[in-house]
Amino acid sequence: MNWITDPQIWISLTTLTALEIVLGIDNIIFISILAGKLPPDQQARARQTGLMLALITRVLLLCSLAWMVKLTAPLFAVFNFAVSGRDLILLGGGLFLIVKSTMEIHEKLEGGEEHANPKGAPKFAAVIVQILLLDIVFSLDSVITAIGMANHLGVMIAAVVLALLVMLKYAGVVSDFVHRHPTLKMLALSFLLLIGVTLVAEGTHQHVNKGYIYFAMAFSFAVELLNLRLRKPAPPVVLHESQP
Repeated sequence: MNWITDPQIWISLTTLTALEIVLGIDNIIFISILAGKLPPDQQARARQTGLMLALITRVLLLCSLAWMVKLTAPLFAVFNFAVSGRDLILLGGGLFLIVKSTMEIHEKLEGGEEHANPKGAPKFAAVIVQILLLDIVFSLDSVITAIGMANHLGVMIAAVVLALLVMLKYAGVVSDFVHRHPTLKMLALSFLLLIGVTLVAEGTHQHVNKGYIYFAMAFSFAVELLNLRLRKPAPPVVLHESQP
């Protein structure tokens, strides 16, 4: 029980939880966009299911650290380029994000957005499968960050659980905010496209400083919030007639 009085443990837990929340924002955006294609009565359940799957995936990955280490071991080589399991996951996830984001952007610009399937079940299952696939990719990035920042498995799991609980609480708010503002939804899709390109670069051993990526995303988001504020209709001006 010495960890209770160890300030280093609490500092690493707080820092790692905050980082996990930041890294999970793109996951929330992706889940919100996919869930938005479902009927309104199924959207909240899809978001909750997607985030719970993300929690299970990350905890399982953390509990299998030996397997995570093997992921970085080369599986085969292509023209002297060593390819590992992690590279394949990052490449596959990045390409999936690029294709999916491009299709969503095309759909929004060209119109003809598909209507949700009134039967619900096939559409819901397809959305959950897509969320699960991307959860694996996002979880890999999140778990690698956790392993690099903390030395205790309990701290890693606690940080992931706390971050997912926060995301679960505010996923609905983020989703409603994004869907109420079409320009923000387009910006979110652009973010996902950028993240997809970053994952492909990481999968080909081209290191990309995530700090630059997240700073660019935060700056663009702040500018768009200012635009939304400026686009609000001004209150009508009432002219009072002068007294004779």
